[in-house]
Amino acid sequence: MAIFAVQLTFDVSDSEARMQVRPAHRDYLASLKEAGKLVEAGPFADESGALLIYDVADEAEMRDILAKDPYTPAGVYELATLKEWNQVFTA
Repeated sequence: MAIFAVQLTFDVSDSEARMQVRPAHRDYLASLKEAGKLVEAGPFADESGALLIYDVADEAEMRDILAKDPYTPAGVYELATLKEWNQVFTA
């Protein structure tokens, strides 16, 4: 298994499209959390983006998960960071 940190950026001047698709995005994330694929997720306080931590088999699975996220076809984010992460401490 591999842990990936994903940082998304949003266009804060045009959030209407993101708000429309956000319920489907959050439902998708909830299903990933239930399946053990999503570790942590949430938007930044200023709504400029989000940080998500995934536990997946490899980068190919990570990219597949992102491709299936409702935010992706809606085009409401840019992928700022996708990096494998070595977790040292847990909450």
